[in-house]
Amino acid sequence: MTSTKGADGGLSSATIETDPSRALGPTQRPVPDFPEPEIPAEHGPARIVAICNQKGGVGKTTTTINLGAALAECGRRILLVDFDPQGALSVGLGKGDPRQLDVTIHNLLLEADTEWEDVVIETSVEGMDLLPSNIDLSGAEVQLVHEVGREYILQQALKSARPHYDYILIDCQPSLGLLTINALAASEGVLIPLECEYFAMRGVALLMETIEKVQGRINPELIIDGVLGTMYDSRTLHTREVLGRIVEAFGEKVFHTVINRTVRFPDATVAGEPITFFDPNSMGANAYRSLAREVLAKWA
Repeated sequence: MTSTKGADGGLSSATIETDPSRALGPTQRPVPDFPEPEIPAEHGPARIVAICNQKGGVGKTTTTINLGAALAECGRRILLVDFDPQGALSVGLGKGDPRQLDVTIHNLLLEADTEWEDVVIETSVEGMDLLPSNIDLSGAEVQLVHEVGREYILQQALKSARPHYDYILIDCQPSLGLLTINALAASEGVLIPLECEYFAMRGVALLMETIEKVQGRINPELIIDGVLGTMYDSRTLHTREVLGRIVEAFGEKVFHTVINRTVRFPDATVAGEPITFFDPNSMGANAYRSLAREVLAKWA
């Protein structure tokens, strides 16, 4: 029997049963029996988590959408923050062309009279809302340079939203610029999607260096919640070897859940729905439900 660590590094109240005789998962570790999450009696204050990797195409947006939807299925209130000027999160939730949006996270960051309630929109998932983005956000990085306390602008913008949600998931852009620093400064934890591919492993050292600098200079409470293996294909030796290297490098920080490569994820994106809605019985949907149980046990 093992206990997970809470956000403060101490032991959490959630106890996970681990039987050494259990079958090994893709990470070649016995898979714990994660408890079925209970529906909370009250909501908030939210734990803020940055979903971050400076490499593009590793599954950040897919993870933000589908982990959020799976957590909402567990009775949690979720706020997704599209913090990428490409607006992929907004598109992936069926919000059409982000350029047509009148008010976005850009307004919330830079206009003193804009509140989060003015920007937030509902999604098709009950209990999950969105702060959308579009190309206007690309100009925010330049404008923020001249702001006092520029690293904390997003933290202040989300402050009044926290009591209304259980988790706020920030979909970061694929870079390590000022917007990503803002996301890390606002967050209590970082979830790192990492493609099971050799070149994805090579770039993670720079991300870890950035996280360490933020921990040392801006946000000492920031922790790495976990590394998530994505685009895994058990049929290929390469992805199995890369996942093994990820476990060697990060140990228990690697989630037991891995996300398999499947065409159902892009199909769901085109439909503007989470995979849990688009194909609820698919391997991808069940993987994100498993991840939701795992992170709830970790964050309890």
